[in-house]
Amino acid sequence: MDELVRCPVVFEPADPPRLGRMAFWGAELPTGMGELGALDVVEARDGEVRVRTVPALRLPVAQAVPLLSRARRDRRAHPATAFWGAATVVALQLVARGRLLPTVSPGDFDAWRVGPLDPADQGRIGELVDAMPADARAVPVPDRLPLELPDARVLVEGFLDAVADAMPRGGSEAAFLAATPQRVPELRAWADGVSVSLRIEFDGRFRAVVQLHSLADPGLVSDAAEVWAGAGRARAQSQAIVVLRRAARVWPALDAVLHKEVPDEFVLLDDEVRQLLGGAADRLAAKGVPVHWPKDLARQLVARVAIGGDSPPRDMPGFLSGDQALRFDWQVALGDDPLTRDELEQLAQAHRPVVRLREQWQLVDADLARRAQQRTLEPLSPLAALGLALTGTAEIDGEQVEVVPNGWLGALRDRIADAEGGAEQLAQPPALAATLRDYQLRGLRWLARMTSLGLGCCLADDMGLGKTITVIALHLHRSAGPTLVVCPASLLGNWEREIRRFAPGVPVRRFHGSARDLSEVTGFVLTTYGTMRPSASELAAVPWDLVVADEAQHVKNARSATAKALRTITSGVRIALTGTPVENTLSELWAILDWATPGLLGSLPSFRRRWAKPIEADKDEETARRLSRLLRPFLLRRSKSDPGIAPELPAKTETDQLVPLTREQAGLYEAAVREAMAEIADSTGMARRGKIVKLLTSLKQICNHPAQYLKQPDARLTARSGKLALLDELLDTIVAEDHAVLVFTQYVSMAQLLVRHLADRGLPCQFLHGGTPVPRREAMVHRFQSGEVPIFLISLKAGGTGLNLTRADHVVHYDRWWNPAVEDQATDRAHRIGQTRPVQVHRLMTEGTIEDRIAAMLTAKRALADAVLTGGEAALTELTDSELADLVELR
Repeated sequence: MDELVRCPVVFEPADPPRLGRMAFWGAELPTGMGELGALDVVEARDGEVRVRTVPALRLPVAQAVPLLSRARRDRRAHPATAFWGAATVVALQLVARGRLLPTVSPGDFDAWRVGPLDPADQGRIGELVDAMPADARAVPVPDRLPLELPDARVLVEGFLDAVADAMPRGGSEAAFLAATPQRVPELRAWADGVSVSLRIEFDGRFRAVVQLHSLADPGLVSDAAEVWAGAGRARAQSQAIVVLRRAARVWPALDAVLHKEVPDEFVLLDDEVRQLLGGAADRLAAKGVPVHWPKDLARQLVARVAIGGDSPPRDMPGFLSGDQALRFDWQVALGDDPLTRDELEQLAQAHRPVVRLREQWQLVDADLARRAQQRTLEPLSPLAALGLALTGTAEIDGEQVEVVPNGWLGALRDRIADAEGGAEQLAQPPALAATLRDYQLRGLRWLARMTSLGLGCCLADDMGLGKTITVIALHLHRSAGPTLVVCPASLLGNWEREIRRFAPGVPVRRFHGSARDLSEVTGFVLTTYGTMRPSASELAAVPWDLVVADEAQHVKNARSATAKALRTITSGVRIALTGTPVENTLSELWAILDWATPGLLGSLPSFRRRWAKPIEADKDEETARRLSRLLRPFLLRRSKSDPGIAPELPAKTETDQLVPLTREQAGLYEAAVREAMAEIADSTGMARRGKIVKLLTSLKQICNHPAQYLKQPDARLTARSGKLALLDELLDTIVAEDHAVLVFTQYVSMAQLLVRHLADRGLPCQFLHGGTPVPRREAMVHRFQSGEVPIFLISLKAGGTGLNLTRADHVVHYDRWWNPAVEDQATDRAHRIGQTRPVQVHRLMTEGTIEDRIAAMLTAKRALADAVLTGGEAALTELTDSELADLVELR
């Protein structure tokens, strides 16, 4: 039966619900179980939606439940089967909690349904409805044109009722117990039934009054005393007793009313009221017995935490970067008005679950009383306190609690809460030999404000928007000491040229190669990550005013030797520069900001638990909003497409160029898929993941050129690759029309083949890769920018950042990098400030291959695309065998 988890499945409702069936469908169905037949399903193929008849195996819902409940955790499970597995778990949990109501079906059959449902239950059902994949309801609604799928909510609720109706059945032939449907139209009125609630009254002592509600007419409410006093109410009375007995299992105090001849009301002890306030009321509501408190008995007391104080620190930068701790206390408020010290003492000394405050009785639960008595929490570091002030919440004992920043801390939060709004209106430094654009001036003001407070930050503008000149302007504005810039080797020349151009007279030296002089340091010192790593102790001995990490994604792995070395340079305010603060996961963002503002985001494990997992895995939008509030003051991100940022930039046109595989490529592709899928099917764990990555790499190389895959550096190249043929056509046109082009590939071996091929054709080109020495890099950039060479081949990792190549008005991505942000960075070598011509971007892809389907996913923003964007190829290693086969199949 476990073979069925690989097949998609739909739910077929019935009357009564327990006769519903799960229809598994697909080409390969196991035999010897269930009912084999046919099923009409809706499919989208080649842009058309149509109905196709497929083989199907039908199982009764009760028989399918064990299989489905296991499928949700089975990596091989089809998404539709995994979805119905998740719905099965919700249904079983409702049954286990006694959320069952008798009913009479539309066909007059005895049936059980799930209910009553509390808001949390309704929320889970809503999440299921939103998550339903198309294959889980791929049966067309009869007689509807255009084709229409069944309503997801109707299917989910019908399935939950089917599980509930099938599970409680026993061997009796009585209605509501027999497996065989019983016609019981006469019980319809009875099945409408009653529900129970408790009304709490207070007149110096507490009483719980039992109320009965009609399920048929929820607005009809009567006290139990009235129901017991009336005639012909036996059914309602017996149902109420059943509900009260079930509720007594979670709150034993209800035994008192069950022992009365008429279960109408009973007096509550103070401890029993505390039990209700402390969680018993929630447990009763989960059993279908809500608790109603009197309106004149208010629950307006709230506990929150207060941080900060009235007197601001004398040295704000020193305080924020120091080790002094801030008070972190519980504050109890009546609505928005904090209690006075005397009122807090009155609350702390209260021995009852009510207290009289400001001429009104207030309910007091045990947690609130404890917080009033033990008001002081563990002190916080200044940056941790600022972080809580920005998010507005703190996590205490697993609970999100409101944070109130007092005095100067609240003022500081308001001052920095908006990255650009309200920034100090300083002018650009007179010594700057340029006129800053408006957005650059706003960036300078933001940097000046943050650094004046001693706070590090991350300027994450798009590539080409002028982060370098903005930092140069900040150095001139501060005039407080030397600035250390740590950057990739390819950027040393660019930094030096920009400083000499825009800040003439400011000393600038390289700490790189044999020129490593740190005596009498002034102005700018430029070094590379590779040089900084072994020289960190020398650099740390200099009293820097600013430490700048350019292309800060180089330290996105906090455990790397480079990141650890950079952290040892403790002097100076830290500024991170990057166009891609998040390339893969939020943990990379943590690494960058924890270097710039140590302590703001807490430790990496706590950041992953509090922020990364809820956002990346659980898609928690509220947590994402809180993190955004925390990050906004410390991370300034502007895009070229933002209104008013770079209106002078010429247009950028992106085109996906689809080419067919040659016969040789197609043969290699199919053979690689066939052999690898056989090995993958027999593998598990890390071995399976490794084989998948190897397959993906092989397929991309085959799509590029057979010679790359077969490792034939000297073989004939022409007429063997559809991509190479198209590249030849593009380059012929570009060179003939006196344009210039950047050609990116992620493989050095492929670039070397292209260099040989272009040389054979007489087309001048040059090739930049990770092993190119810095002086040669700079010479190559100069040759290209001066128009000496029209074709610049670049390995994506080596040239994706830090190069200014505005001579190019064409960009070719020979192979796709499955994170669009990395491709965009590469394109930005040409499409940046200084470019005067429209830029044409050509993405070469092979038809019917994995490249084609990944591109479609990225365009359509499907769920798998999100996984690829955040996890790269690693996300694809978690696909089931059937999903992987569908992805790599040659079509």
